[in-house]
Formats: sequence, C-alpha cells, structure tokens
Amino acid sequence: MSVKPLPQKPLSGIKVVEFGQNLAGPYAGQILAFLGAEVVKVERPEGDDARKWGPPFVEGDGTGFIALNRGKKSITCDLADKAQRDSLVERIGAADVFVHNLRADVPAKFGIDGPMLTKKFPKLIYADLGAFGHEGPWKERPGYEPIIQAVAGLISLNGDPSGPESRVGVSIIDLSTGMWTAIGILAALNKRNATGEGSLINTSLFESGLMWASNHVAQYSVTGAMPPRQGTGHPTLTPYQAFECSDGPLMICPGNDRLWRKFAEVLGHPEWPDEARFKTNVDRFQRRDMLLGMVAEIMAKESRAHWSAKLDALGVPNGPLNSVPQVLELAQTAALGMFAKPYAGSDALFHGLPLSIDGERAGGLERAPKIGEHNRKT
Repeated sequence: MSVKPLPQKPLSGIKVVEFGQNLAGPYAGQILAFLGAEVVKVERPEGDDARKWGPPFVEGDGTGFIALNRGKKSITCDLADKAQRDSLVERIGAADVFVHNLRADVPAKFGIDGPMLTKKFPKLIYADLGAFGHEGPWKERPGYEPIIQAVAGLISLNGDPSGPESRVGVSIIDLSTGMWTAIGILAALNKRNATGEGSLINTSLFESGLMWASNHVAQYSVTGAMPPRQGTGHPTLTPYQAFECSDGPLMICPGNDRLWRKFAEVLGHPEWPDEARFKTNVDRFQRRDMLLGMVAEIMAKESRAHWSAKLDALGVPNGPLNSVPQVLELAQTAALGMFAKPYAGSDALFHGLPLSIDGERAGGLERAPKIGEHNRKT
C-alpha cells in the first residue's frame, strides 16, 4: 500500500527569525509558519509578555499567546549580553526573513536595526513592525491596540448612536498589521527571486488604523461632515442593518436596487421600489428614518426563521446576530474546519489560517513552544 506524500507547503525552505511580542509581530510570524516557513521565535529570557495574559491558560501559557505562536520554535536572547546578541545577528544573517515589533529605540541601540542589517546582509528581508510608523514626530511613541483605535479614529466610528463610542471588540489593528507585514514579506520574497536583493519593510499599527478609517476619510474629505455612528447600519446604504424580529435581531443587507426590490416583496410591499421616495438608494437615504421605521414595524411581527426563509428564497443576504457559542454550533463552521484542538486533554480551540491551498487549510494542529524550548536544538 503506497502512502501519499504530504503536499509541499508554499514557504517550505524559507527561514524566518521573529523577535515578536504581544500580538502583531507574532501573528505575522504565525502566518509564515502556517504557510510552511521555519520560524524561530526569539524571546527575552522571561518570555513574551503575552504568555502571562490570562486567565485562561493552557499548559501554563495564555490562550492569546498560544493562538498566535503555534508552529514555531522558541529561543531566548538577552540583548544586553554581547555574546547572545552576536549569536542572534549570525542567526539573522543565515535566515531569509527577520521580523520584529520591538520598541522603536531598541533595534538601533543593540545593532539590529534595518539599515545596519540590510547593509550587512544584502539578501535579507527585514520587516519592522512599529506602533506609529517609521516617519514623523511620533515614530518613537509606543502604542497598543486600544490606543491606536482611539488615535486613528476607529473608536469614534463604532457603537450605537444612542450610546457611548465603543472600541472594536477584536484586536483588528494588531491582527491586520500582522497580515500587512506578512503580505509585504511575501512581496519581498518574490522581488528577491527576481533580483537577488533583499528589502526593508515598514508597517505600523497606526497605518493599519488609518487604512480601516479610509472610507470615512474619503467621505469626510468630500462632504466636510461625518455621518453619525450607525450601530449595525451603514453610513450610506439604506436599508442595510439589523432589524429586531419577534425573537431577536436579523442582519439584512440588500446592497443594491435589485435586492431592495426583492426585500420589499418579502415585506409585502412590492410597490415601494417604484415609488419616487424609495426608488434609488439616494432616495431611501434621504428618507432613512421614515423607511427604517416602516421596515422595523413589519419585521417585529415575525420570527427570524420566518423572515430568513423568505429572504433566502429570493437571494437577499441575511443572517442572525450570533454569539460566539452560536457560531461554534453552526454546521458551516464545522464544515470549514477553521478550528482544531491541538492540546490533548484540553477542549481549547485554535484557528488555522482563513485560506486553503489545493484543498488544504494552512495551519491547525500546531502547538506553541515553551520559552527557550529550542535553545540548544537550532
């Protein structure tokens, strides 16, 4: 009986040194690891701070740390120790990629900054993930996720208009900056394949925040005004939000006039799309409060299942506002296999990457290393 060989992973053979901490840097490293790169995580002797972020913990490490550091090796380095620092530089020189999110003043202080290492190792891809960016008066200012959400304007955009402003509940800045860093690294690897030259890549939490706010920036730059916070709604599309049904809210998104016509049919008012007041999105936007009130009154009379069945039959996008436990109960979630249990004896679920290559999901059952687990093995 022949054994089918495991498929070659896209980044097999690529060596990465990651001096990442907390979330953004480690996530960039994990993306590369899940795609097949050998990622050596460098930690201070006491370990990445995120190891202590809990409860909950699995095998002594915070679940947040485990979530973003699986599939890596771990070594420790005291940058104040010259011998250890020299060994780190040697390791970086033998790698394809070095990625870090160290405090802005640390790399130059210890001789591991981008200009120095890319000059010494011309083929190196050096990815520097910062807080506020590599230029400008705030380039050395430290920052964490909530600070960037505040300063980049995201908190001002989030929340129900009747209540206070709200932080986005997931670490969207950290995770997206890790993604942008990985994208930059992949682009630089492609460039190096063509030219033989390495690259210096700069990303930052603040730049990611500005990117997330970019649609609102564009709107403000044209109108000179900001729309009020929308709750579950949209600043320009109408209707496009959650409506309370008899047993809870249902998100409904008729994102064009064709879908609006179908939605109106479901509501029992097929005449609305032909009326001048509701014919186009601009018309509906100008009478938003009136229309949303009319829709809400109808939706409240029946259950989510009732409305969802009718909307599905006509192809109008919709879905209930699920809690995390409800998400995990979905057959669609199970079918995609996004989450796995890599730790025996624990029900802890951890993600793979939200992409599949040749039918195989990248990442899933990998475990996180212990502090310095590979000090004498790599």
